[in-house]
Formats: sequence, structure tokens, C-alpha cells
Amino acid sequence: MKATRPLRHFLEDALIGAAAFAVGLLPRRAMLKLGGALGGLLSDLDRRHTGIAADGLRRSFPEWDEARVRRTARAVYEHFGRVLLDILWLQRRSREEVLALTDASGVEACREVLAQGRGALMLTGHVGNWEVAGLLIGWLLQPSGVVGRPLDNPRLDRRITAFRARAGNEPVPKWDALRHVMKRIRGGGSAAFLIDQNVQAQDGIFVDFFGRPACTTTVAAALGLRLGAPVITGYCLLTPEGRYRMVFDPPRSLESTGHKDEDVRRETQAFTTQIEGWIRSAPEQWLWMHRRWHTRPPGESA
Repeated sequence: MKATRPLRHFLEDALIGAAAFAVGLLPRRAMLKLGGALGGLLSDLDRRHTGIAADGLRRSFPEWDEARVRRTARAVYEHFGRVLLDILWLQRRSREEVLALTDASGVEACREVLAQGRGALMLTGHVGNWEVAGLLIGWLLQPSGVVGRPLDNPRLDRRITAFRARAGNEPVPKWDALRHVMKRIRGGGSAAFLIDQNVQAQDGIFVDFFGRPACTTTVAAALGLRLGAPVITGYCLLTPEGRYRMVFDPPRSLESTGHKDEDVRRETQAFTTQIEGWIRSAPEQWLWMHRRWHTRPPGESA
């Protein structure tokens, strides 16, 4: 098994490289149409995760009928297909070409906060095209340390790292994030987190997400309170016209009352509620196939 892993990594990388070349030659509209078609096909083949997406939608939008649930679950896959091909397509496009496809709001307020030199936490989720959101944060605001787990295939990890680095962003390994993030922010820099995925019970707390307790990381809230750094939140939707709508919410500083656990819970809930609002504005553009509610409170089964 170990002997075949490097070969598999090589073949996966070669396949992605060939796909990136071919996709990069397509007109944008054709690329997005192909991505949607491939995503729909994957939805038909991956019944298990399509079922997970449908179950999440059914529980989160109890007012929807079953036809809308199933239609949106498939649309989630179609969107995911567009995002994957879009990332490959963008590898051949310049900063100017990407910005020409972007409509951004809230930029000036964020720039004013960053100009104060106190550093900042950048928070987003798997809404719209989150990789493009990372590029736009770097190009429109300032390059950030991007916290995440490296991909299992080191060749593919180098590809995605190179993509993110186009905007000057620096990868920060998840297992050593605390030290790097604190250093960056205390030096007036910024660090970016995606905070909308399930975590194990020992790594988070339960807050309300679409009416159900969801185990959520407290790292962003704890760091914001500890460092006194402002928090900038934003997301990047893909419009029907194939443009990017980058929305930065008003930056804010977290309020400490002296009760650490209560403060962390309050702010973690506030971030989660904010992300829920983003998702409600475009339900088909979130990763519903992710098992967000998998970790359950004591006494509840997954």
C-alpha cells in the first residue's frame, strides 16, 4: 500500500494538471455550464452524500416540501462542480481579470480598520466560492495567514497552496496555528479561518445552527477576545451571471465582560448565526454534504 501511494499521488496530480489545462481553454460560461453538469452527475452517483445534504436541508428548512429539498440537494452538487472547475479555470487568469469579474461591498470600512495596525481575524465559511474569497481578501484588503489542514496528497497540496499564494496569502498548518496566528496579529497582520465545519466535542462547544446544536470551534472567538483584534467577516457568492459577489460585513471588536467562557460562547454563537444568515441567502451554495451536526451533545446519537 505504501509503495503505491506516491504513484497514486503522481497520477492524481497529473490528472488535475491536465484538467486545469483543458478547463482553462474554455470560455467562462461554458466552463460553468460544464461544472454544473458534472456536479449533477456526481449527485446521481453519490447517493450517500446527496442523502446527507437532503437530510440537512429537510431539518433546516422544515417549511420546504420534499421536491424543493431534493431539487436544492442536487443544486448543491451542481454548485460544487462549478466551484471545482472555477478554481482550475482561474489558474490561467490574472489578478486584473479576476477583479473585473468581482462586485465587492464593505471594502472601505475593512481597510480603515486594518489601517489602525491592530491586526485582524478574517472569518468565512464554505459559502459560494471560498477559495476566491481568500484571493479577494488578499487583493482587496491584505494578505493573510490561511489556517487549514494540508491535503493528503502533497502534490495537490502544493497546487492549492500556490493558488492561495497568488494573493500573498501564507498557509498556516492547523496543528501549529495558535503560535503563528498570534505572532501575525500582534505584528499587525491578519489570519483567516473557515469556521463552519463540525469539530469533535473536545475541540469546540455546542451552539445553535439552523435550530439544532452544532459543535463549533471556539478558536476564532477566543483569539479575538484575547488579542483584542478586530474581526472581519465575509463571503463570496457565485452569481447566475458567473460573477463573484464579495460581501464584507462591518468589522467589529469583540467585547470582553471578564467572564471568559460566557464571552467565548456568545461570540461563537454570533459568528455561527452570521454564517447561517449567509447560507439562507443562497442555500444551494453551501456544503450540505458535510456532516455538520455529526458530533452530538452527551446522550444523543449521531
